[in-house]
Amino acid sequence: MADKRDYYEVLGVDRGADDATLKKAYRKLAKKYHPDMNPGDKDAEQKFKEATEAYGILSDPEKRKAYDQFGHAAFENGGAGGAGGFGGFGGFDFNGGDMGDIFGDIFGDLFGGGRSRRTNNGPMKGANLRAVVHITFQEAVFGCEKELELTLKDTCKTCNGTGAKPGTSPETCSKCNGTGQVVYTQQSMFGMVRNVQTCPECNGTGKVIKEKCTDCRGTGFTSSRKKIQVSIPAGIDDGQSIRIREKGEPGTNGGPRGDLLVEVQVSRHPIFQRQDMNIFSTAPITYAQAALGGTIRISTVDGDVEYEVKPGTQTDTKIRLKGKGVPSLRNKNVRGDHYVTLVVQVPTKLSESAKEALRAFDAACGNRPAAEKEKKKRFMDKLKETFED
Repeated sequence: MADKRDYYEVLGVDRGADDATLKKAYRKLAKKYHPDMNPGDKDAEQKFKEATEAYGILSDPEKRKAYDQFGHAAFENGGAGGAGGFGGFGGFDFNGGDMGDIFGDIFGDLFGGGRSRRTNNGPMKGANLRAVVHITFQEAVFGCEKELELTLKDTCKTCNGTGAKPGTSPETCSKCNGTGQVVYTQQSMFGMVRNVQTCPECNGTGKVIKEKCTDCRGTGFTSSRKKIQVSIPAGIDDGQSIRIREKGEPGTNGGPRGDLLVEVQVSRHPIFQRQDMNIFSTAPITYAQAALGGTIRISTVDGDVEYEVKPGTQTDTKIRLKGKGVPSLRNKNVRGDHYVTLVVQVPTKLSESAKEALRAFDAACGNRPAAEKEKKKRFMDKLKETFED
């Protein structure tokens, strides 16, 4: 026993660890080193056996007490009901008791099923359905109503959802006795392992239909096209979804319908761009408006608004139109802002009079303002008249 590692060290827990901590530690190691997950790896197999031996001792109150008092010596020569003969797992019962329960719980999925798998013959909610609705930028900002036409399932009126031909009824599955599950015992290198799987005869429903309804072909449901109204809230963004309760697939065995998830796709706008609750756009201004100032009209989602451009405005100047952005989804009375970038349009073709006015203006700007103030004013007035013409 001198070459054996301390059981607490093997599981990576302290000596005061409770049952839940021991089980969690063993579960982690067992999944990591299980031979079925590491075929041909002798080191993994040995670590799996070592962890299983440690848990088998420490999870048993009497064996743990003996181990804490005497260490590995407590199990020499088969002492304390021992773990001797571990190579064949002779000291552990994998088919019953706590060790059997945890072994089935941990490794059920490795063998195709689990002890605690939920049965399928109880009430189950129907599956969710998904649909897509296309709206404009303006509709996303202010909200709208849309109508979708979808193929939906309903309970078959002929058989009332049983799937059986009128005058007959589903019968209890003889293979699983109505439980929806079957238990298999499988031989592994560690002994017999119990494995729970969905019954293949009734697909987990616990019922079999001998004579199927001709209208629904035994499914219990019929399909039809239906129109559904979808309320698109103001402020919704591209890619977001709207959940409509209980408009999905019907439930089974008395379960509720699933939900309908409608994804919103917003088309691009030729002028506006959106970021969260804010809108961005550009607005052109003339060279004269940039130099001299003036009133311009800016397009917003609420319509055109007037804005006073300040004299000397530079290109790429950004202005904010407060409250002209997108409403909040939580409160439509709260809105973002609209940010506008003013872009100066430099003329590419000028008349001789316009060129002369620009030269005169440039010359006037180069002189001292105090001496040439009146002269510059005349040039600016002339420049404005030239470009307005």
